[in-house]
Amino acid sequence: MVDTVTTKMGSVAAPANVTHGYWRGVMMRLLRDPGGVVVGSIILLLLMLALFGPWLITKDPYQTSMFMRLKAPGSEGFPLGSDELGRDMLSRLILGTRLSLFMGIVPVVLAFFIGGAIGIIAGYVGGKTNTLIMRTIDVFYAFPSVLLAIALSGAMGAGVGNALLSLTLVFVPQVTRIAESVTAQVRHMDYIEAARATGASALTIIRVQILGNVLGPIFVFSTGLISVCMILASGLSFLGLGVRPPEPEWGLMLNTLRTAIYTQPWVAALPGVMIFITSISFNILADRLRAAMAIKE
Repeated sequence: MVDTVTTKMGSVAAPANVTHGYWRGVMMRLLRDPGGVVVGSIILLLLMLALFGPWLITKDPYQTSMFMRLKAPGSEGFPLGSDELGRDMLSRLILGTRLSLFMGIVPVVLAFFIGGAIGIIAGYVGGKTNTLIMRTIDVFYAFPSVLLAIALSGAMGAGVGNALLSLTLVFVPQVTRIAESVTAQVRHMDYIEAARATGASALTIIRVQILGNVLGPIFVFSTGLISVCMILASGLSFLGLGVRPPEPEWGLMLNTLRTAIYTQPWVAALPGVMIFITSISFNILADRLRAAMAIKE
Protein backbone atom coordinates (compact mmCIF):
# COMPACT_ATOMS: atom_id res chain seq x y z
CA MET A 1 0.00 0.00 0.00
CA VAL A 2 1.07 3.56 -0.64
CA ASP A 3 1.21 5.91 2.32
CA THR A 4 -0.82 9.07 1.92
CA VAL A 5 -0.77 12.45 3.59
CA THR A 6 -4.17 14.02 4.18
CA THR A 7 -4.18 17.81 4.03
CA LYS A 8 -6.81 20.51 3.90
CA MET A 9 -6.50 20.45 0.12
CA GLY A 10 -6.87 16.70 -0.29
CA SER A 11 -4.88 13.45 -0.02
CA VAL A 12 -1.41 13.46 -1.48
CA ALA A 13 0.71 10.39 -2.19
CA ALA A 14 3.80 10.34 -0.02
CA PRO A 15 6.56 8.33 -1.75
CA ALA A 16 8.35 10.34 -4.42
CA ASN A 17 8.72 7.33 -6.75
CA VAL A 18 4.95 7.25 -7.45
CA THR A 19 4.67 10.95 -8.32
CA HIS A 20 4.30 10.42 -12.08
CA GLY A 21 1.66 7.73 -11.66
CA TYR A 22 -0.22 9.85 -9.16
CA TRP A 23 -0.43 12.89 -11.44
CA ARG A 24 -1.41 10.69 -14.38
CA GLY A 25 -4.28 9.38 -12.28
CA VAL A 26 -5.30 12.92 -11.32
CA MET A 27 -5.38 13.95 -14.97
CA MET A 28 -7.45 10.91 -15.95
CA ARG A 29 -9.99 11.56 -13.19
CA LEU A 30 -10.19 15.21 -14.24
CA LEU A 31 -10.78 14.25 -17.88
CA ARG A 32 -13.59 11.90 -16.83
CA ASP A 33 -15.30 14.73 -14.93
CA PRO A 34 -17.83 16.49 -17.22
CA GLY A 35 -17.69 19.68 -15.18
CA GLY A 36 -13.90 19.73 -15.28
CA VAL A 37 -13.91 19.20 -19.06
CA VAL A 38 -16.41 22.04 -19.60
CA VAL A 39 -14.58 24.66 -17.52
CA GLY A 40 -11.24 23.45 -18.85
CA SER A 41 -12.52 23.98 -22.39
CA ILE A 42 -13.72 27.49 -21.50
CA ILE A 43 -10.35 28.39 -20.00
CA LEU A 44 -8.54 26.91 -23.01
CA LEU A 45 -10.74 29.00 -25.33
CA LEU A 46 -9.96 32.15 -23.35
CA LEU A 47 -6.24 31.38 -23.51
CA MET A 48 -6.51 30.90 -27.27
CA LEU A 49 -8.28 34.26 -27.55
CA ALA A 50 -5.52 35.86 -25.49
CA LEU A 51 -2.82 34.38 -27.71
CA PHE A 52 -4.41 34.82 -31.13
CA GLY A 53 -6.85 37.68 -30.43
CA PRO A 54 -5.02 40.31 -32.54
CA TRP A 55 -5.35 38.06 -35.60
CA LEU A 56 -9.05 37.32 -34.99
CA ILE A 57 -10.40 40.83 -34.72
CA THR A 58 -11.69 42.51 -37.87
CA LYS A 59 -11.91 46.10 -36.59
CA ASP A 60 -9.48 48.44 -34.92
CA PRO A 61 -10.41 48.31 -31.21
CA TYR A 62 -8.98 51.80 -30.71
CA GLN A 63 -10.81 53.55 -33.57
CA THR A 64 -13.43 55.99 -32.24
CA SER A 65 -16.50 57.45 -33.92
CA MET A 66 -18.97 59.64 -32.08
CA PHE A 67 -21.54 58.87 -34.78
CA MET A 68 -21.36 55.15 -33.90
CA ARG A 69 -21.36 55.41 -30.09
CA LEU A 70 -23.48 53.05 -27.96
CA LYS A 71 -24.81 50.93 -30.79
CA ALA A 72 -26.97 48.04 -29.60
CA PRO A 73 -25.77 44.44 -29.99
CA GLY A 74 -26.68 43.12 -33.41
CA SER A 75 -26.31 46.47 -35.12
CA GLU A 76 -24.85 46.45 -38.61
CA GLY A 77 -21.09 46.21 -38.34
CA PHE A 78 -21.23 45.83 -34.54
CA PRO A 79 -22.19 42.26 -33.50
CA LEU A 80 -21.86 43.12 -29.79
CA GLY A 81 -22.53 46.84 -30.11
CA SER A 82 -20.17 49.76 -29.56
CA ASP A 83 -18.91 51.57 -26.48
CA GLU A 84 -19.26 55.20 -25.38
CA LEU A 85 -16.66 56.30 -27.96
CA GLY A 86 -18.00 54.25 -30.84
CA ARG A 87 -15.36 51.51 -30.59
CA ASP A 88 -16.31 47.95 -31.55
CA MET A 89 -17.13 45.98 -28.39
CA LEU A 90 -16.37 42.57 -29.91
CA SER A 91 -12.85 43.60 -30.87
CA ARG A 92 -12.21 45.21 -27.51
CA LEU A 93 -13.53 42.22 -25.56
CA ILE A 94 -11.36 39.82 -27.56
CA LEU A 95 -8.25 41.97 -27.29
CA GLY A 96 -9.02 42.66 -23.63
CA THR A 97 -8.83 38.93 -22.89
CA ARG A 98 -5.04 39.05 -23.10
CA LEU A 99 -4.56 41.88 -20.61
CA SER A 100 -7.31 40.67 -18.27
CA LEU A 101 -5.90 37.14 -18.06
CA PHE A 102 -2.40 38.54 -17.72
CA MET A 103 -3.49 40.65 -14.73
CA GLY A 104 -5.30 37.69 -13.19
CA ILE A 105 -2.73 34.92 -13.70
CA VAL A 106 0.72 36.53 -13.42
CA PRO A 107 0.37 37.76 -9.79
CA VAL A 108 -0.81 34.30 -8.71
CA VAL A 109 2.06 32.59 -10.54
CA LEU A 110 4.57 34.91 -8.86
CA ALA A 111 2.90 34.35 -5.49
CA PHE A 112 2.99 30.58 -6.10
CA PHE A 113 6.77 30.56 -6.49
CA ILE A 114 7.62 33.21 -3.90
CA GLY A 115 5.07 32.24 -1.27
CA GLY A 116 5.59 28.52 -1.90
CA ALA A 117 9.35 28.81 -1.37
CA ILE A 118 8.96 30.86 1.81
CA GLY A 119 6.28 28.55 3.21
CA ILE A 120 8.19 25.34 2.47
CA ILE A 121 11.32 26.71 4.14
CA ALA A 122 9.32 27.88 7.16
CA GLY A 123 7.47 24.57 7.44
CA TYR A 124 10.57 22.41 7.11
CA VAL A 125 12.94 24.39 9.34
CA GLY A 126 10.40 25.12 12.07
CA GLY A 127 11.46 26.68 15.37
CA LYS A 128 12.28 30.37 15.59
CA THR A 129 12.64 30.68 11.84
CA ASN A 130 9.08 29.47 11.37
CA THR A 131 7.82 31.80 14.09
CA LEU A 132 9.58 34.82 12.60
CA ILE A 133 8.32 34.16 9.07
CA MET A 134 4.75 33.29 9.98
CA ARG A 135 4.29 36.15 12.44
CA THR A 136 5.48 38.52 9.71
CA ILE A 137 3.00 36.95 7.31
CA ASP A 138 0.23 37.35 9.90
CA VAL A 139 0.65 41.13 9.73
CA PHE A 140 -0.80 41.09 6.22
CA TYR A 141 -3.89 39.30 7.48
CA ALA A 142 -4.82 42.35 9.53
CA PHE A 143 -6.08 43.89 6.27
CA PRO A 144 -8.72 42.51 3.88
CA SER A 145 -7.32 41.60 0.47
CA VAL A 146 -9.36 44.26 -1.32
CA LEU A 147 -8.28 47.07 0.98
CA LEU A 148 -4.64 45.95 0.93
CA ALA A 149 -4.60 45.85 -2.89
CA ILE A 150 -6.19 49.31 -3.11
CA ALA A 151 -3.82 50.74 -0.51
CA LEU A 152 -0.69 49.35 -2.19
CA SER A 153 -1.80 50.39 -5.69
CA GLY A 154 -2.81 53.82 -4.44
CA ALA A 155 0.57 54.29 -2.78
CA MET A 156 2.57 53.16 -5.82
CA GLY A 157 0.36 54.80 -8.44
CA ALA A 158 -1.71 53.53 -11.34
CA GLY A 159 -0.25 51.33 -14.03
CA VAL A 160 0.03 47.68 -15.02
CA GLY A 161 3.39 47.15 -13.29
CA ASN A 162 2.32 48.62 -9.97
CA ALA A 163 -0.97 46.71 -10.08
CA LEU A 164 0.89 43.44 -10.68
CA LEU A 165 3.24 44.15 -7.79
CA SER A 166 0.45 45.06 -5.38
CA LEU A 167 -1.59 41.96 -6.27
CA THR A 168 1.47 39.74 -5.89
CA LEU A 169 2.09 41.16 -2.41
CA VAL A 170 -1.54 40.47 -1.53
CA PHE A 171 -1.39 36.78 -2.48
CA VAL A 172 2.12 35.84 -1.29
CA PRO A 173 1.04 35.61 2.39
CA GLN A 174 -1.91 33.37 1.51
CA VAL A 175 0.21 30.94 -0.49
CA THR A 176 2.91 31.02 2.20
CA ARG A 177 0.44 29.98 4.88
CA ILE A 178 -0.80 27.00 2.86
CA ALA A 179 2.75 25.95 1.92
CA GLU A 180 3.88 26.11 5.54
CA SER A 181 0.87 24.11 6.68
CA VAL A 182 1.27 21.19 4.27
CA THR A 183 5.07 21.11 4.71
CA ALA A 184 4.74 20.96 8.50
CA GLN A 185 2.45 17.94 8.09
CA VAL A 186 4.91 15.90 6.03
CA ARG A 187 8.27 16.88 7.54
CA HIS A 188 8.01 14.23 10.30
CA MET A 189 6.85 11.40 8.03
CA ASP A 190 8.89 8.18 8.08
CA TYR A 191 10.37 8.62 4.61
CA ILE A 192 11.60 12.11 5.57
CA GLU A 193 13.22 10.74 8.74
CA ALA A 194 14.80 7.96 6.67
CA ALA A 195 16.27 10.53 4.29
CA ARG A 196 17.73 12.45 7.24
CA ALA A 197 19.20 9.24 8.62
CA THR A 198 21.08 8.65 5.37
CA GLY A 199 22.78 12.05 5.76
CA ALA A 200 20.87 13.85 3.02
CA SER A 201 21.09 17.63 3.20
CA ALA A 202 18.05 19.79 3.92
CA LEU A 203 18.10 21.10 0.34
CA THR A 204 18.13 17.56 -1.06
CA ILE A 205 15.28 16.45 1.20
CA ILE A 206 13.18 19.45 0.20
CA ARG A 207 13.89 18.97 -3.49
CA VAL A 208 13.51 15.18 -3.67
CA GLN A 209 11.12 14.21 -0.87
CA ILE A 210 9.02 17.23 0.06
CA LEU A 211 8.38 19.14 -3.16
CA GLY A 212 6.58 16.28 -4.88
CA ASN A 213 4.21 15.91 -1.95
CA VAL A 214 3.34 19.54 -1.20
CA LEU A 215 3.24 21.17 -4.62
CA GLY A 216 -0.13 19.58 -5.39
CA PRO A 217 -2.10 21.25 -2.57
CA ILE A 218 -0.27 24.55 -3.14
CA PHE A 219 -1.06 24.40 -6.85
CA VAL A 220 -4.76 23.70 -6.27
CA PHE A 221 -5.03 26.55 -3.79
CA SER A 222 -3.24 28.90 -6.19
CA THR A 223 -5.56 27.91 -9.03
CA GLY A 224 -8.50 29.02 -6.90
CA LEU A 225 -6.78 32.36 -6.27
CA ILE A 226 -6.83 33.22 -9.98
CA SER A 227 -10.57 33.93 -9.84
CA VAL A 228 -10.06 36.24 -6.85
CA CYS A 229 -7.11 37.93 -8.54
CA MET A 230 -9.11 38.61 -11.69
CA ILE A 231 -11.83 40.29 -9.69
CA LEU A 232 -9.31 42.35 -7.72
CA ALA A 233 -7.42 43.34 -10.88
CA SER A 234 -10.65 44.38 -12.56
CA GLY A 235 -11.62 46.32 -9.45
CA LEU A 236 -8.32 48.21 -9.47
CA SER A 237 -8.80 49.11 -13.13
CA PHE A 238 -12.40 50.14 -12.40
CA LEU A 239 -11.11 52.50 -9.70
CA GLY A 240 -8.41 53.92 -11.98
CA LEU A 241 -5.57 52.18 -10.13
CA GLY A 242 -4.76 49.52 -12.71
CA VAL A 243 -4.75 49.55 -16.49
CA ARG A 244 -4.91 53.00 -18.05
CA PRO A 245 -7.07 54.08 -21.04
CA PRO A 246 -7.32 53.45 -23.91
CA GLU A 247 -6.10 49.87 -23.37
CA PRO A 248 -8.96 47.32 -23.51
CA GLU A 249 -9.27 45.62 -20.13
CA TRP A 250 -12.55 44.29 -18.78
CA GLY A 251 -12.47 46.18 -15.48
CA LEU A 252 -11.56 49.44 -17.18
CA MET A 253 -14.28 48.87 -19.78
CA LEU A 254 -16.81 48.47 -16.98
CA ASN A 255 -15.71 51.82 -15.58
CA THR A 256 -15.99 53.70 -18.86
CA LEU A 257 -19.37 52.11 -19.68
CA ARG A 258 -20.98 52.66 -16.29
CA THR A 259 -22.73 55.83 -17.52
CA ALA A 260 -24.37 53.82 -20.33
CA ILE A 261 -26.07 51.35 -18.00
CA TYR A 262 -29.46 53.04 -18.50
CA THR A 263 -29.20 53.59 -22.27
CA GLN A 264 -27.45 50.39 -23.40
CA PRO A 265 -27.46 48.00 -20.42
CA TRP A 266 -26.53 44.95 -22.52
CA VAL A 267 -23.43 46.63 -23.89
CA ALA A 268 -22.44 47.92 -20.46
CA ALA A 269 -22.84 44.45 -18.94
CA LEU A 270 -20.63 42.60 -21.45
CA PRO A 271 -17.27 43.17 -19.66
CA GLY A 272 -18.85 42.09 -16.38
CA VAL A 273 -20.14 38.92 -18.03
CA MET A 274 -16.63 38.11 -19.26
CA ILE A 275 -15.18 38.68 -15.79
CA PHE A 276 -17.86 36.46 -14.24
CA ILE A 277 -17.42 33.60 -16.74
CA THR A 278 -13.63 33.62 -16.42
CA SER A 279 -13.49 33.87 -12.63
CA ILE A 280 -16.16 31.21 -12.05
CA SER A 281 -14.40 28.88 -14.53
CA PHE A 282 -11.11 29.07 -12.64
CA ASN A 283 -12.97 28.63 -9.35
CA ILE A 284 -14.78 25.50 -10.55
CA LEU A 285 -11.56 24.14 -12.08
CA ALA A 286 -9.84 24.45 -8.71
CA ASP A 287 -12.70 22.56 -7.03
CA ARG A 288 -12.65 19.81 -9.67
CA LEU A 289 -8.88 19.52 -9.43
CA ARG A 290 -9.13 19.26 -5.65
CA ALA A 291 -11.67 16.45 -6.01
CA ALA A 292 -9.48 14.66 -8.57
CA MET A 293 -6.55 14.78 -6.14
CA ALA A 294 -8.54 13.12 -3.36
CA ILE A 295 -7.30 9.53 -3.80
CA LYS A 296 -9.88 6.95 -2.84
CA GLU A 297 -8.25 3.61 -3.49
